[in-house]
Amino acid sequence: MRGRSIIASVVAIFATVGVAAADGPLAGSIVDLTHPFDERTIYWPTEPGFALTTKHAEVTERGYFYASNAICTPEHGGTHIDAPLHFWKDGAAVDAIPLERLIGPAVLVDVTKKVAGDRDYRVGVEDFRAWETVNGTIPAGAIVLIRTGFGAKWPERVAYLGTDERGPAAVPKLHFPGLGAAAAEWLADERKIGAVGLDTASIDHGPSSTFETHVALFRRGVPAFENVANLDALPATGFTVAALPMKIRGGSGGPLRIVAILPKGQ
Repeated sequence: MRGRSIIASVVAIFATVGVAAADGPLAGSIVDLTHPFDERTIYWPTEPGFALTTKHAEVTERGYFYASNAICTPEHGGTHIDAPLHFWKDGAAVDAIPLERLIGPAVLVDVTKKVAGDRDYRVGVEDFRAWETVNGTIPAGAIVLIRTGFGAKWPERVAYLGTDERGPAAVPKLHFPGLGAAAAEWLADERKIGAVGLDTASIDHGPSSTFETHVALFRRGVPAFENVANLDALPATGFTVAALPMKIRGGSGGPLRIVAILPKGQ
């Protein structure tokens, strides 16, 4: 039955964006919300960066070209997902997150004006209520994306994180906006959202030392997407998000390829 519900969800997504079986390609447009992984990818100050090692890149003795690389990366860095297990002992690992939480209708809440006056701003319930006044109630199961404007600072570490230092001593120097814990609880309990993401390095704001927003979300089974790109290209409503992570068995998170699918004409 679960397999059937997932298939139904995918069919519904295609119908939403106007995919015709006879036509093949999507009738709308696709926005890539993923930063590339390379030597400039931003990770938490205590983590090593992304490494790609070339194993092969040559014409073989049989005459064909062959390329192959090895990669090394922490789970949490670049555009990635936090599974509930990340901050909740009994939470789902990344391979066990229901696909229904990762694919579905989405909304964009823009708080760039608030952030402009407070680099450490925590998005509150009042921000979502103000959004609903204009756009209607956030639907149950929605993927909520929060635009702080920090995506435009990527990949400059000082601008994005507040510091380019590395190691444990750098963590207290982090300054960037995030989602407040009370708002996280409200989204999960009152709006029954599927997932939430934003364009900063953490769902908690930079100065947090207890990561209360992570805990509030993950104890309720709501995954989070961090370092999401290109949120300035999205409307407030009317689009679909597909956010599929690397399926790491038992993982607390992992690299994420996330896209938004906009209906034709948007």
